[in-house]
Amino acid sequence: MSAQKTLELFATGPKVINLGLPSFADDLRRSGAEVLHVDWRPPAGGDPHLLHALESLQGSDGGVLPEIATANEEAVSRLLAAKPMLVGLGKASELIEGMHAKHILHAGPPVSWQRMSGPTRGAVMGALVFEGLAETPEQAATLAASGEIEFSPCHHHQAVGPMAGVISASMSVWIVENTAFGNRAYCTLNEGLGKVLRYGAFGDEVMQRLRWMECVLAPALSQALTRAGSLDLRSLIAQALQMGDEGHNRNRAATSLVIRALAPHLIHVDLPKEEIEAVLRFIDSNDHFFLNLSMPACKAALDPCRGIKDSTMVVAMARNGTDFGVQLASMPDRWFTAPAPLVEGLYLPGFSAADAAPDIGDSVITETAGIGGFAMAAAPAIVQFVGGNASQALSFTRKMLDITLAEHSTYKIPALDFHGTPVGIDVMRVVESGVVPVVNTGIAHHEPGIGMVGAGLVKPPIACFEQALTAFCEHKEQSR
Repeated sequence: MSAQKTLELFATGPKVINLGLPSFADDLRRSGAEVLHVDWRPPAGGDPHLLHALESLQGSDGGVLPEIATANEEAVSRLLAAKPMLVGLGKASELIEGMHAKHILHAGPPVSWQRMSGPTRGAVMGALVFEGLAETPEQAATLAASGEIEFSPCHHHQAVGPMAGVISASMSVWIVENTAFGNRAYCTLNEGLGKVLRYGAFGDEVMQRLRWMECVLAPALSQALTRAGSLDLRSLIAQALQMGDEGHNRNRAATSLVIRALAPHLIHVDLPKEEIEAVLRFIDSNDHFFLNLSMPACKAALDPCRGIKDSTMVVAMARNGTDFGVQLASMPDRWFTAPAPLVEGLYLPGFSAADAAPDIGDSVITETAGIGGFAMAAAPAIVQFVGGNASQALSFTRKMLDITLAEHSTYKIPALDFHGTPVGIDVMRVVESGVVPVVNTGIAHHEPGIGMVGAGLVKPPIACFEQALTAFCEHKEQSR
């Protein structure tokens, strides 16, 4: 360095670009230096095993192998071509293959009664009482532990369920058909917030509400939908994103659109006027009503992507309060799991983080399909429910572009100049960048029977994605 440059350095002070640890930048700032911090980390966290796996999937041009690129293009094209339509409502026992009286579906990867989280146990206990298989929650717990009850993930039966995600034989489920590919997905009706079954509550008010939903709500909606014909859920979601929703924890606009679509037909159903009024009031008071439609819409859109050889696209993320799991398009029958993390968020009065159960629910199917947390830029008001601020809502969506394969051709965000939401999570990009999908969610109490205690944001464990990448490389090597 010349003498002149040295004098200039001491006269003006250094200007530093800091890579890596933020604490280095903080120390320099305290010393008076001008610092630009760059959030840089080595690919795959510098893990030699993961770096080798990523390198093995690279082509001669430095990009991914041609067959992987082709497979991912096919997977994304199927996802974008999906047309989920709400076509009906019926009993789980009549619609879901393999469903029987002593069969309980739950959210997330497979889990035994012994390993179930508190809210999942609570929801199972409530469902067994609801089905008349037990008279009390205590009897239900004994029955659940006896081995007489079959437990399966909703995802194994073309279904999804929010939070505990419990579906039992006599519950009514929405029928969503992806008319572009002919596959279907199912989901129960949304109960609302607070002390509800899906959050693990099972008291008298929960049972009364469930019975009213089966005796009044479901028949009314079924008749109205039959009269209205099918509803285009892709169109409703697209409209809702431009009205302030994100499709996971903010569904006010989409719920309003459903009311507009069904109300003219509800007034003609063969039920007393008082019951029709009760149905409309219930939907109007439940801003989360549409969640149980957005979820099967996303499930129906993603399922045709299963079984695409060489694709590294994620087709399911799910959690059961014990494990967080992901599935890949090329290995759709395998779950890659890690312990479910705790949610960082806002709590209802009287509750705190000490009351929270780990992350739970199939509702992360919305993020997997490119809405929910991936569309938070469309719904800055969501931060009032899950925490954070409006500028973070924008940055969350932008950040997801780093780990996805495309922008959605239908789901557009006004605040981002009508760019599409990030869609098609690529496990290679997640592992290489260290960026995990952003997910917003509710929080259940860790004990059975209590219910909802808050809502917030959660980071999926990157170990799930690392396992999936490693297994993909091994599978690819074996098939050569």
